Order: sequence, then structure tokens, then C-alpha cells
Amino acid sequence: MIKSKKTKLGDWIIVGICVLVISVCLIPLLSVLARSLSSPEALIRNKVLLIPVGFNLEAYKTVLVDAKYIWSIAWTAILAVVFTIVSMLMTVLCAYPLIYDNLKGKAFFNTVIILTMYFNAGAIPSYLLIKDINLLNTPLVLIIPGCLSVFNMIIMRSFFYGIPDSLRESAQIDGAGFLQVLVKIYLPLSTPVIATLSLFYAVGRWNGFSDALMYMNNRKFYPIQLLLYNILNNMMQVEVATQEGFSAPGLSETLKAATVIFATVPILLVYPWLQKYFIAGVTLGAIKE
Repeated sequence: MIKSKKTKLGDWIIVGICVLVISVCLIPLLSVLARSLSSPEALIRNKVLLIPVGFNLEAYKTVLVDAKYIWSIAWTAILAVVFTIVSMLMTVLCAYPLIYDNLKGKAFFNTVIILTMYFNAGAIPSYLLIKDINLLNTPLVLIIPGCLSVFNMIIMRSFFYGIPDSLRESAQIDGAGFLQVLVKIYLPLSTPVIATLSLFYAVGRWNGFSDALMYMNNRKFYPIQLLLYNILNNMMQVEVATQEGFSAPGLSETLKAATVIFATVPILLVYPWLQKYFIAGVTLGAIKE
């Protein structure tokens, strides 16, 4: 009976923590959405909190008729898909050989790979390297340098470890090679972790802009987050002009909120499709060896 009461109390505490975390994540998003749908006058008077005041879609019309927004969204989607495919290929091909105990130099490879999690060359050497191999201002600079996450590779390797060796040995006895074992046994059994890691890579690429800020000067290949970053910076200048009476007051705020929503919603739509794989994928990969 006492155990039952403790369990019930613990459940309520967990529910309370979940509600708190959801509120912390959801309230800022609702606030930005409300600001994007409100009139500039309401924003100037600070009347907008979580509900739109003076419903207005002018900011979204301004964003949607601008070709550079549409192209940037399409380019970022293409970039995220290609980056995710390359990253998953690299992750699988790096993790798979490390599950074989007879791999020569296995301890050395593991040590070198783990060291890259704690040490890196820094921004300037990385920039010089990218420049020397002629990747500056090319689309490849947004794909190749970050296409392998060691953390994700360790999760994938741990998942592979959880698959019984007897399946691999049976296939090898039947004549299957290493690649056939990977394609016909390991990958079909690894759908949850593949879906989860793919989403990690896709979201990381979609939200990433620091590498584009450092390596990309060609506006044609700006990802949406870098475009948004530049827009927000430009709007800060507009706000200064507004304060000095040179521009329409409040308009920059609604445009700013609309561009944030415009850049956020597409990646949010991906979550429901992959949510069922999250628990299995992340939990089974939580034990790292």
C-alpha cells in the first residue's frame, strides 16, 4: 500500500516535470506565432502575449512572395536530405567494422575516434583546411566537414552489438560476405536507430548556420537559418531607423516573427512521422561501450 502511494506520488512528479518542460518549449513558440499574426500597432503597444491581437497575415504574404525565401527553404530541404543520406552512410560504415573482434587495430581505431570527441583543431585551422582543399563557397562545404558524428556512430555501434552474433555467424556459414551481412541482416533490424539518427542529422543540418556563416559567401547556397540570421540583423537596423522615424513602426517585428515561424514549421512536420521510432532507437543506443 505504501509502495502504491509512493508510485502515485512519483507519477505526479514526473507529470509535473513533463508539463513544465513542455511549457518552457511551447510558450516561446506560441508567443512568436502570436506576434507573427498580430498587427504592427498591437506589437508597438505590447498587447501581444500568446494570442494574436489585430489578426494580420501581411507578414506571411511578404515572406511567401519573396523568391529568396522559397528557394532557401527548398535548398535547405535538399541539403538536409543529401546530408542525412551521406551521414548515415558514413555512420553505418564506420560503426559496422568495429563490432568485429578480429578487426586488426580495433583498439587503435576506437581510441582515435573517441579522441575526436574531446579535441579539435579549432576554427582557424579548420578554415585553412577547408580553403586548401577548395571547398570554400561550394555546396560540399555544408555536407562533408560535418557528415559524421562520433556520438551517433557510438550509438549505432552499440545497437549493432545488441544484435545476436549467431545471426551473423549463420549467414557467414551460408556464404554471406561482410557487406551482405550488413545489408541483409543488420540494416533491416536497425530501423529504429536508423530513423532516430537520421532525424538527428536532418534537424542538425536544418538548424545549422555557423558553418555556412564561416565558409559560404555565395548567397545562392545560403541555408534558411543563415538567411534568417541575416534578415534579423538587417531588421535590427530597420528598428534603429524606425526609432528615428524613417520606417513603418512595428512592421519589422511581425516580419521577424513570420520568418522565424517560416523557418521552423517545416522541420517540425517531420517529427510526427518518426516519433514511433524515438523510444526504441534512443533507448537501445543509450548503452555505449
